[in-house]
Amino acid sequence: MIVTIVWICTIILLLLTFVGLYRTIIGPSAHDRIVAINMITTKVTTMIVMVALLTAQDSYVSVALVYALIGFVASIGLAKFLMKGKLD
Repeated sequence: MIVTIVWICTIILLLLTFVGLYRTIIGPSAHDRIVAINMITTKVTTMIVMVALLTAQDSYVSVALVYALIGFVASIGLAKFLMKGKLD
């Protein structure tokens, strides 16, 4: 029962990731694109954790944490670049 629910949630998150990808491509401003990329990063991180639950592999959780950290640092760097025009 739990496995079925996790699979359904993973598929829903996958579909919503494509909605975020659409917003990333069509987004009217750079700020909208950054938010959409951050949303995609969060959803992919959640999907990696769900795969870790399904396969009982603890190492996937470490991969998800690293992926979330990279997404966070990238979002901060892009926001700083948009505000100041440089990354110094």
